[in-house]
Amino acid sequence: MARMYYIVSWCAAPLIVLWLRWRQIKGKEDAMRLPERFGKASLSRPAGRLIWLHAASVGESNSVIPLLDALHERYSDVNLLVTTGTVSSSKTILSRLPHRAFHQFVPVDTPQAVSRFLTHWKPDLAIWVESELWPNLIMQTHARGTKMALVNARMSDRSHKKWLRARSFFLQMTGCFDLLFAGSKEDARKYKNLGATHIGELGNLKYDAPPLPAEPTSTSEVITLMGGRHIFLAASTHEGEEDQIATMHIALREIFSDMLTVIVPRHAHRGEAIMRLMAKHKLTSAQRSKNQVILPETNIYIADTMGELGIFYRLAGIVLIGGTLVPRGGHNPIEAAQLDCAILCGPHMHNFRGICKEMIDADALIQTRTLDELTQKVTELLRDHEMQERYARTAHEFVNAKTGTVLQLSDALRQLLDAKTIAEIPSESPGL
Repeated sequence: MARMYYIVSWCAAPLIVLWLRWRQIKGKEDAMRLPERFGKASLSRPAGRLIWLHAASVGESNSVIPLLDALHERYSDVNLLVTTGTVSSSKTILSRLPHRAFHQFVPVDTPQAVSRFLTHWKPDLAIWVESELWPNLIMQTHARGTKMALVNARMSDRSHKKWLRARSFFLQMTGCFDLLFAGSKEDARKYKNLGATHIGELGNLKYDAPPLPAEPTSTSEVITLMGGRHIFLAASTHEGEEDQIATMHIALREIFSDMLTVIVPRHAHRGEAIMRLMAKHKLTSAQRSKNQVILPETNIYIADTMGELGIFYRLAGIVLIGGTLVPRGGHNPIEAAQLDCAILCGPHMHNFRGICKEMIDADALIQTRTLDELTQKVTELLRDHEMQERYARTAHEFVNAKTGTVLQLSDALRQLLDAKTIAEIPSESPGL
């Protein structure tokens, strides 16, 4: 199957060029840096040893920050290359990179682009974070003699079912890694069920990630705009959730006349669509991306900007984790717990099932099954400030007790880096 994938991906290179151009038109690729997606570096490779870390999107980018800091502190002679695959993740990581660290977009998974990327960068150690497994990238890196680690390995139920049908291909890829650490017991179980016998568990890097940043001036401005009202935050929402949130807001407004619901969509470009949806519910909205002011009659504040979720976690107090009212699997609840929020989620939290269960057992997370139940729980928290503070404090303490994974992981990675011997590098392949 690996050989078949190689051939198909080689032949598909011209179509992938068109796909990337389409993504560029849609604003999903950085036009100035599009050549990086073809493996054409926009920076020179610095002299000396190089550690390459791949973090696919925003969530992985946040979790890799403490590992970058630890590696930077431990190795004064090592440069750090970070690759991501999305525009939003590049903006997240660029503002938080330590000295001697730099960013490139990951190449598309064609043999030609991958070869060009690896020939230029010649990493001494490659670290994949969480769940993105690209066969050409993994197997070509391994073939060049580069030491490799997969950390915080995560696997959704959907991916697990898919890989059960291609178990030998999965084992061929995971066998390329010298170190393989799962992010939870549940993820380790899925890897072992597929036959990966060398997987370990240190803990989850997300617990060691720094709190989401918040620019002080912007935070002060938002505090002024909110004016001391009752606030509920729906964070990282997806299509299909805002309609339910509007219904809940109408019910809450019957009890709390000054109710303000803040919606931070997972994808900022959906702001306009959410505005139109709220109008259908006869709710007055303000859109942050257009600098619209929150008036006393404003019901919904749509925070459709990038990189500002940390502001609203700091100010809201009561938070619904998005992607859980519809079957998207949810998003990281640890970020909200770090910033003293009472946290709720809907029934669909399967992407973080292990973390979710532990937090529920510790009274650090409230999971609801229906919209009526969610509305009732939010009402209780808004009425009882002591209850709200108790849930927030428990969540914060739960997260603090889970830190320490980064130190263990950096010790394990040190053995790989010190054992690295640079292999002969093949010449660059032509084409994409």
